[in-house]
Amino acid sequence: MAASKPTAGKAYPLGSVYDGKGVNFALFSAHAEKVELCLFDKSGAQEIKRYAITENDNNIWHIYVPGLEPGQVYGYRVYGPYKPEEGKRFNPNKLLIDPYGKQLVGKLIWHKAIFGYDWDSPDKDLSFSVLDSAPYVPKSVVVDDGYDWESDKPLRRPFEDTVVYETHTRGFTKLHPKVPDARRGTFAGMAHKSVVGYLKWLGITAVELLPIHAFFGNRHKKGYTVDNYWGYESFTFFAPEQSYLSRDDIREFKDMVKTLHKNNIEVILDVVFNHTGEGNQLGPTLCYRGIDNESYYILNPENRRYYFDTTGCGASFNVQHPNVLELVMDSLRYWVREMHVDGFRFDLAVTVSRQNTAFNRQSGFLYAVQQDPLMKQTKLIAEPWDIGSGGYQVGSFPPGWAEWNDKFRDVVRRFWKGDLGQTPELASRIAGSSDVFNYNNRNIWSSVNFVTAHDGFTLRDLVSYNNKHNNSNGEENRDGSNSNWSWNSGAEGETDNKTVKANRYARARALMSTLLLSFGTPMMLAGDELAHTQFGNNNPYCQDNVLTWIAWEAITEENRGFVRFVKKLVHLRKKLKIFERRHFFTGRPVNRSGIKDIAWYTENGVEFAQADWHNAGRKSLSYCVFSGGRYIMCIFNADFNELSWKLPDIDEAMTWSLLLDSSSKFTGTPASGKTIRVPGWSVLVFEIKR
Repeated sequence: MAASKPTAGKAYPLGSVYDGKGVNFALFSAHAEKVELCLFDKSGAQEIKRYAITENDNNIWHIYVPGLEPGQVYGYRVYGPYKPEEGKRFNPNKLLIDPYGKQLVGKLIWHKAIFGYDWDSPDKDLSFSVLDSAPYVPKSVVVDDGYDWESDKPLRRPFEDTVVYETHTRGFTKLHPKVPDARRGTFAGMAHKSVVGYLKWLGITAVELLPIHAFFGNRHKKGYTVDNYWGYESFTFFAPEQSYLSRDDIREFKDMVKTLHKNNIEVILDVVFNHTGEGNQLGPTLCYRGIDNESYYILNPENRRYYFDTTGCGASFNVQHPNVLELVMDSLRYWVREMHVDGFRFDLAVTVSRQNTAFNRQSGFLYAVQQDPLMKQTKLIAEPWDIGSGGYQVGSFPPGWAEWNDKFRDVVRRFWKGDLGQTPELASRIAGSSDVFNYNNRNIWSSVNFVTAHDGFTLRDLVSYNNKHNNSNGEENRDGSNSNWSWNSGAEGETDNKTVKANRYARARALMSTLLLSFGTPMMLAGDELAHTQFGNNNPYCQDNVLTWIAWEAITEENRGFVRFVKKLVHLRKKLKIFERRHFFTGRPVNRSGIKDIAWYTENGVEFAQADWHNAGRKSLSYCVFSGGRYIMCIFNADFNELSWKLPDIDEAMTWSLLLDSSSKFTGTPASGKTIRVPGWSVLVFEIKR
């Protein structure tokens, strides 16, 4: 259908909307003086029409073009002052992506034309570029939201019944032997029956995908030898990453979600609203900077040429601005309503929760989320820190939010590394970290427990390396954390030493057991159960290669034994039911019998006394939880040597059953009051019932 004479159109909704007869375009810019809509052929290579948008209502520029259909490729040129020292960076020579565009066509080519300033000028960003960026940037595409979801909808599984599996869309399936080549590394690959079947077999309930919003991936910057792999450089919050689409159709994402839902697996998206891929004042002009720099970004109040930044990525996104906040909330609602996702993990959530420059539980963003009926039914997970002043806010988010708990990560690592003085804090972390999260009637699942994540060592590397080995990143091993709380078990890196390898597997099993036998929401890193290694690289953000891709065909029989062990752990967690509780423990009797909801026992068969908690040399502890007329007892022994352990004298009429031995070395018959031998570096689980 050919386009005909445009009309004024409507200021809402924002973005491009097809109504069956034409397309309405609406764009926010508070400081623009003129806006042009540019239409391109289907490939995005040739501009075929340009319209001046003359209607502006309340800072929304809008136009309606009859005859346009889904598939139409477009972009904007926005006119206004170019005065970087005042925070104004308009440059109509730069073709701009629609912030609300739901699909992109074309790839970003790293060329000096994509910058608003003259790359070669000694004045850098104070200069003005006259080069046309259109040949080098992706364009937005009008889409038709129609899709047959059948009976699918977000699963809304209770948080307390959730096991999260953090993975990377590309890396998880890129080397999968049963996924066809054309589908590897894409949403279609994630939806393949062999992949979904594996996830279901393992027992996880939610996949948490590293950023899938379109980002600067699969290209080389001039002067750089590495690519962005993780995806934390989003330049749109609606359009999915093109390289994750095997057939250049966003319905592929919907197909993936629907398939996972049919197998009772939720989809959680890692979203990056704290900054964009445009970076600081020396970054490219692709979208927000060219549309309205001083609205979309927080500027340095002392010098508006520069930005306020609490992200380490150049410029904090200005979620405090009402129209920018609207963009973020519209994006969240879009991914739930139209794409059926089940939740979000917010990267550097403190940045988007700041009011002025300080974190504030009453910030506009947190208020907007709390009052939104749809968000109330969606999983919300905060990464509760950024690099700004007062940026560490673990435990500070409102009720309804879960948070990554790095306190859990660190103490669990240190306990199984053999560090002294870890037992008291470990007990708190195992029990859900009530000292951190138990306020304002928050629930025990608020703590997202993890031992490893995409950022840092894998589980195998955690027990195989004392030091990071990031030389392949091209930064002379300066990048990545130095505080890993790792121990190589006797040799650095890969080894054939059978004793060292046995020690590594023993501690890996103990670490994974601690994660899945703790209260809160467990999160596993994809590949850990397969003993995936990154050869000591703890910051592989730029490694889009076999270092980060899961090597499915390289899995040994020993590794297969480990994945079967992890599966057993996941299913044991579900079977026990005790981890489905919502409220924190009190440590007080639950009835007249005097039985406590949780009790901590020493190797002497008695409850911990104050002096026991202050014994810095202690490397073991156990908990006993009473639920449904039975006890569950877990013993954690981080000593290399086996321990003589007297079981508590609970009730002679009750029988003891061994449900788990992470070491496979336990022998004997447990009973109330009996002394057993607890193997070194092991976790034991007993069920005690009549």
